[in-house]
Amino acid sequence: MSTPGEVPERISFPSTEEGVLSHWKDIDAFHTANKLSEGRPVFSFYDGPPFATGLPHYGHLLAGTIKDTVTRFAYQTGHHVPRRFGWDCHGLPIEFEIEKMLGIKSRDDVLKLGIDKYNAECRKIVMRYSKEWETVVTRLGRWIDFENDYKTLDTSFMETVWWVFKSLHAKGLVYRGFRVMPYSTACTTPLSNFEAGLNYKDVDDPAVVVSFPIIDAEEPASFLAWTTTPWTLPSNLALCVRDDLDYVYVADHKSGNTYVLAESRLVQLYKNPKKKKGFEILRKVKGKELVGLKYQPLFDYFKNEYGERAFRVLSDEYVTDADGTGIVHQAPAFGEDDYRVCTTNGIVDLGEDLPCPVDDDGKFVDPVVDFAGLHVKEADKKIIVELKERGRLVKNDSLNHRYPFCWRSDTPLIQRAVPSWFVNVTAIKDKLVANNKETYWVPGFVQHNRFGSWLENARDWNVSRNRYWGTPLPVWTNDETGEFIVIGSVKELEELSGRTGITDLHRDSVDDIEIKSPKTGAALKRTSEVFDCWFESGSMPYSSVHYPFEKDSEEQFKHSFPAPSIGWQPHEYRCWFYTLMVLSTALFDKPAFKNCVVNGLVLAEDGKKMSKRLKNYPDPVHVLSNYGADALRLYLVNSPVVRAEPLRFKEEGVRNVIKDVMLPWFNSLRFLTQNVRALDKSSGVPLKIADASKHEKHKNQMDVWIESALGSLTAAVHEEMSAYRLYTVVPKLLSFVNSLTDWYVRLNRPRLKGMGTEEEQRAALGTLAHVLLTLAQLMAPFAPFFAEYTYQILKPVAPEELQSGSVHFLMLPEVDTSHVDKPFEAAIEHMKAAIVLGRVGREHKEIALKQPLKEATVIHRDTSVIESVRSLEMYVRSELNVRTVKYSSDESEYVMLKADADGRVLGRKLGKDFKTVHKAVRALKPEEVLKLESQGELEVAGHILTSSDVKISRELKEEFKTCGDLQVETSSNGLLVVLNMVRDEDLVNEGTAKEMINRIQKLRKKVNLRPEDKIEIFIDTEDASLLSVMSSKESVFRDVLNGCIPLVISEKAEEAVEIAYESVEAIGEAELKVCLTKASVAPSTARIQELVSGNQRAAQAISAYLRCRDLKCLNVEKKEDGMLESVDVAVTVDGEVRCCSVRIGKELFLCTADRVAAGAPL
Repeated sequence: MSTPGEVPERISFPSTEEGVLSHWKDIDAFHTANKLSEGRPVFSFYDGPPFATGLPHYGHLLAGTIKDTVTRFAYQTGHHVPRRFGWDCHGLPIEFEIEKMLGIKSRDDVLKLGIDKYNAECRKIVMRYSKEWETVVTRLGRWIDFENDYKTLDTSFMETVWWVFKSLHAKGLVYRGFRVMPYSTACTTPLSNFEAGLNYKDVDDPAVVVSFPIIDAEEPASFLAWTTTPWTLPSNLALCVRDDLDYVYVADHKSGNTYVLAESRLVQLYKNPKKKKGFEILRKVKGKELVGLKYQPLFDYFKNEYGERAFRVLSDEYVTDADGTGIVHQAPAFGEDDYRVCTTNGIVDLGEDLPCPVDDDGKFVDPVVDFAGLHVKEADKKIIVELKERGRLVKNDSLNHRYPFCWRSDTPLIQRAVPSWFVNVTAIKDKLVANNKETYWVPGFVQHNRFGSWLENARDWNVSRNRYWGTPLPVWTNDETGEFIVIGSVKELEELSGRTGITDLHRDSVDDIEIKSPKTGAALKRTSEVFDCWFESGSMPYSSVHYPFEKDSEEQFKHSFPAPSIGWQPHEYRCWFYTLMVLSTALFDKPAFKNCVVNGLVLAEDGKKMSKRLKNYPDPVHVLSNYGADALRLYLVNSPVVRAEPLRFKEEGVRNVIKDVMLPWFNSLRFLTQNVRALDKSSGVPLKIADASKHEKHKNQMDVWIESALGSLTAAVHEEMSAYRLYTVVPKLLSFVNSLTDWYVRLNRPRLKGMGTEEEQRAALGTLAHVLLTLAQLMAPFAPFFAEYTYQILKPVAPEELQSGSVHFLMLPEVDTSHVDKPFEAAIEHMKAAIVLGRVGREHKEIALKQPLKEATVIHRDTSVIESVRSLEMYVRSELNVRTVKYSSDESEYVMLKADADGRVLGRKLGKDFKTVHKAVRALKPEEVLKLESQGELEVAGHILTSSDVKISRELKEEFKTCGDLQVETSSNGLLVVLNMVRDEDLVNEGTAKEMINRIQKLRKKVNLRPEDKIEIFIDTEDASLLSVMSSKESVFRDVLNGCIPLVISEKAEEAVEIAYESVEAIGEAELKVCLTKASVAPSTARIQELVSGNQRAAQAISAYLRCRDLKCLNVEKKEDGMLESVDVAVTVDGEVRCCSVRIGKELFLCTADRVAAGAPL
């Protein structure tokens, strides 16, 4: 064993982390760790792959931090944790980049360019920022394999996606259907329902009421329909009412027309229908009486084709009177309910082509010639103008409402009928719900409320997209006969097509491959769609290992499925979590994962989405470079975001982690190493962590407490992390760092610095070293860099079983409750509470902590609390700087108990009785309030109230609010501390002495002196009160300054080597300078002069000779008991040798203070 590593006075955490990264690189830490863990149980973790076309943002850093924390914990609890990075390479993000770059506006532009050239451009950019990703992820401290990564564009990955789809088809879970789907005109593709819910915005849309004149009516009348999508009106084929709603014929006074609408929706036309101004109700009918009536079409575009069966009133339960007119216009190609109602009533045929005059780009085409070439959203205004000219526009308003936008292009979605391939999710809905119950989520409400509800309402999944850069659907079909086959592997495709050497499965490589039908001999061509990229994501557990094609994939899959853990953002419950669950349930009737950690969104400080354009957030690289990864990691995982709540990112928050956690942790390590090195130097015996147990009987209460707290912390880390509750375990870790630095080290400082016996110092330093080393192990998953730094510093004093290349190779400390003493931990908390209250009292009176006070009284009605504080009284006295501490259990002497009803709780519970009870609660006597608090319930005004129904407070009695001699502080748990603020001259002088010590210590720190450096201190002042304090409070100086007492400047020898001589902060109005010199022996030149017959030059030469030498190097005579007696000295002065025997304690002293104490002159 050797001395621990040297810790600098100041630290740059980013620079230190760079050094740790170099160390990890030198020892190939990640791969070495994996080799060491081979043969252990496998812990798999699904890592949702990012796109490399953009740089990582805080959402990625958060997810990466959580994943790294969980996997490091798994490794350090005895698992083998393979971690591969993955890349999402397909889909719209890449296609958008290319289309912007090439100026592509439509599908025709792509076909004109050629899918092969289009995909080649996509392939070029998919890994654009992969190196930047690797740099940032590595800098974050995340251990993951970039060399053995997987990519969704790899043929091996795509082949497994084909296998998944064929397996679903074999189970009867795949079909082709014609359905109205959310559709992105910018991306020219339908979206799944869960994708459509990802990006809602508040927008203003037109809201028009349109008239539909009834044909063959007894008297002229028109149906009124309301819509916010005027662009769908050219495709109108029907109107829909509800059977049981009341409808009215109303004569409109302003227009002279008769309108039909729901009675409850008259408000759509008239501000206050109850006043019946502006209209007259002619008659009332039920909705079912309107069914079958025919009306004049708005436009004639589809009159010839559908005129015989369309343009009539239908009825359905989906119609409500929540808004509009109670009559809904039907455009079957642009509304899911419209399509259902129109097919059910024979307006259009199921599965047939629909009247859909809108192309893939969202522009009108034939037969809607009046608006041809206009995008549907652009056409709204012109359609409204046309309706007005035709006399069919009754009302034209706008409506602000929530509307779905494409999550990729950020453009409005429309509903559009498209032929698509579906997974029959509804057929396995019950299994999905059951498998969800087999999983564990953090936080739990996402599993049961959000995800559970989503599964219970699951609909069939549209897995096809009309795009180009993606995994092609492995479906070969004959459009004339409808025959199709599904391919499940490259080998199968080669066998059926006769083409060999297929190495790529993208559209440009497989679209031209034809298959001869094994059944009919007909030519089959591949359908043009590609997979929804979420289908690829849901296939990730299988595709990433090329299951079931690779030799070892079966074994690999068996050990990693279902995955023990997964994590991502809250909206993923509708995306990745959902698709994983659907495919694993469909394939294996199992959930894909066992545990799921859901994090919230990271927003800008202003609560808005982080935006590069707005520059409303600090660059992640800037934060990592300025504060380090550990601070950022701890800030993220100790925030609401790990409870699936949003986090407003503040750079100040990361800075506070440095101030409140990292620096105190570092200072404790530095303090330890400084004192260990000083002990090693002074004793010649290196400290070992084992010294803590070797000197067990020399431990004090603080040693016992911190070891108990460490045992409790270790148990909590194991328990909470095993349940994936990062939001509970991280606060416990940070609280322990605070307890260690703010309480243990400070209260134990004298023992740690060696002001007691050597055995006591070894016990204290050994305990602190053990605690810091264990803390490094516990913090390793959370703050991997400084945990490593701490471990490497302490490794030389660590026991053999903890010797390793990295702290991350070690297992977490096992739970050991043998040192845990919960009652004593509680006692310490009571002591801490008393100290904090006392400090607050001083602050209120503006009396510095250095100023001693006569007395503090600790009061609590629970005597066990009193005894807890009494058992630790020496720390209370020291920390509050009071001479004596008294105790009392009678709080009524100082405070009055008051109660007030909790309105939010009791208001709901009591209703109209609340006012009476509230008044009675406020009138309760102090003894009644005490009874309620102690017994937990009390009858008040005829109602039994519990302590949770009432807010109890303690209010100082009036006489103490204005009393200058006593300061009373109270806490919410009933603890009181009363400080006696009266100070006599002795107390004032002691306070002055501590102020002087403060100035001395600040100067020591300024000139970088270490605790073990031997110095002498001189005070230069003309203030008589300071000089008086120096003599009267010598013991105070000696206790705090490790035996060293300050002397007046006149006692400093001219030959003394000055380290510093500076003016320091005045004490009150007294100015002073402090001089620090190197320690040396202190000869009395005047007395030596007597030994050399009054020869002043000889005496000065002898003094100078003695002052610059160590006594060990001199010819020292010793007494029989070993005490130093005299030093024989010979010097040559003016050519003459002068010899004398200088006596210790007479002419020569070990320090200046000894000379002054002996009354010997300079």
